[in-house]
Amino acid sequence: MQKHDELPTEHTDPLIAFLHKAIKVAVKVLAILMVLVIFWGVADVVLVLYDRLAAPPVFLLGLSDIFKVFAAFLVVLIAIEIYQNIVLYLRTDVIPIKLVVATALMAIARKVIIIDFSELEPMYIFATASVVLALGITYYLLGKHHKEEL
Repeated sequence: MQKHDELPTEHTDPLIAFLHKAIKVAVKVLAILMVLVIFWGVADVVLVLYDRLAAPPVFLLGLSDIFKVFAAFLVVLIAIEIYQNIVLYLRTDVIPIKLVVATALMAIARKVIIIDFSELEPMYIFATASVVLALGITYYLLGKHHKEEL
C-alpha cells in the first residue's frame, strides 16, 4: 500500500506539525484502549457462556442463549476489526476504506444474526437489508478495483 502523508510530522508551520504529532499520539492511545476493550469483550464472552451453561438445564443452550453467545463473539470480532483499522492507519496515514467497509458489514451482519424479527416493523427489516446490500456491493467493487490495480 502506498504511503500518503495526510498528517506529515514535518511541516513548514510548527503548530501544524505539533498538531499532527498530537493526533498520531491520540490514535496510538485509541489502539491501546481498543486492545483493552478486546480483552474486556473476551472476558464478557466467557462470562456469558458460563452463565448460559450454568443455568438450568445445566450444559444446555437454548436458541436465545446461542444467539447471545454469538452476539458476544461478534462484538469481540468487530473490536478486533476496528483495532486493525487503527493499526493500518498508524502504518500508512490512510483510512483503509475496504477494511472500514468490511467492519461495517460485519457489524450489520451481527445485527442481522441477533435480530428478533417478531418485534420489528417490516420497514426496519427492509432498511437493514438495504444497508447489507449496499455494503456488500461496495465491498465487492472495492475488491474488484483493487484487483484491477494489481
